[in-house]
Amino acid sequence: MAFLRLLSALVACLGLAWTSNGQGPYPGQIKNLVTFGDSYSDVYAPGDNGTAWPIYAAMYGNFTLYPFAKSGATCSNYLTYKPFPPVFESQLPLYFTEKYNGSLELDPTSTMYTLWIGTNDVGVNALLTGDQTPGVTLVDTIGCAVEWVKVLYTSGARNFVFQNMLPLQDTILYSTYSYPNRYWTEERNTTEWNVMMTEITNTGNALSLAWLTALAPTLEGAHLGYFNSYGLVADIYANPQNYLNGTAPLNVTGCINSCEYQLNESTAGPVTCNVAEGTARDSFMWYDELHPSEQTDRVIAREIASAVVRNSSDWITWLS
Repeated sequence: MAFLRLLSALVACLGLAWTSNGQGPYPGQIKNLVTFGDSYSDVYAPGDNGTAWPIYAAMYGNFTLYPFAKSGATCSNYLTYKPFPPVFESQLPLYFTEKYNGSLELDPTSTMYTLWIGTNDVGVNALLTGDQTPGVTLVDTIGCAVEWVKVLYTSGARNFVFQNMLPLQDTILYSTYSYPNRYWTEERNTTEWNVMMTEITNTGNALSLAWLTALAPTLEGAHLGYFNSYGLVADIYANPQNYLNGTAPLNVTGCINSCEYQLNESTAGPVTCNVAEGTARDSFMWYDELHPSEQTDRVIAREIASAVVRNSSDWITWLS
């Protein structure tokens, strides 16, 4: 536990200096956006039940979008199994199939690759609840995500944005005030889960930043950006008036689609559901107990697009 606290302190210190160092692609260089990840980035089954952030980012940055992220994904099912298409066993193979059969032709100098993964690796039915492959640790799941950069670089890719984990402890699922919901209906100590998820996200982000900082100098001719999803979403949580704009009171502790189940009876269906409609939806930070809302996704898209086109460096550090 002392080791986890040390790494949490490290990432907190690193978070004080999210400034551009003049590296990264030049303005106007990037024309294509290729996305990998889970439901946070899936454009076909978006976690916000609206329009996923990559679609907004492509619009804001005038990029052509090539989406490979899939809902429910982990980095590798060999580490944390989920019955969904993981990055390494499904998304990357599909990308390489299309690349080598000629159906996907991208100029590496004008193409940006992004990865946002980890939520399903570290949460329920995975690391948090001890359901990972025996012996697998946070070091393995973070190392897998870092390996994504190496694999794509070896294949010829040269521009990368690595999105760190958002503060999952602030989602309803992992909050101290959580309730039995669609993602977990069993008994649990919500305070313990909240503390553990705080440790996991901060430690994991510290590890990925340290690893990628060491890796960047070895990637000759590449641009590698580290996008601070944690810091951005934490700022939305702390200062919702700067980001949310719906017609209902601003809300960072509830969600658009809230369903409370009877304890241990998920198959019986929810007891109570409250769903916000229309323009009130943009007042919420979260869509449901785990996923950001569409308005939060618009903010994420805006900041990533601004970082890639080099209009802003508020939430990214270019490591090379």
